[in-house]
Amino acid sequence: MKPYVVSLLSGVLVGAIYALMQVHSPAPPVIALCGLLGMLVGEQLIPLIRRLRAGQPVTLTWFRHECVPKISGTPPPDADNNAKVK
Repeated sequence: MKPYVVSLLSGVLVGAIYALMQVHSPAPPVIALCGLLGMLVGEQLIPLIRRLRAGQPVTLTWFRHECVPKISGTPPPDADNNAKVK
């Protein structure tokens, strides 16, 4: 939770500095968020390509465990919990 608070406070500080300088943020918020999402998704292309080049399968389980946590910021699913739930 601490990184989220630090990130939010940093954003508020930068916003206040922009306001004091009487300038607008460099990009509209929706465009900026789309760009950030693209960066997160793009970061996962290299591991995906490496996996394909190594001849390893790209499964939904691999995607959920390796890519989704890095894109969404959530912890990876626990394999033990998945085994217990039927």
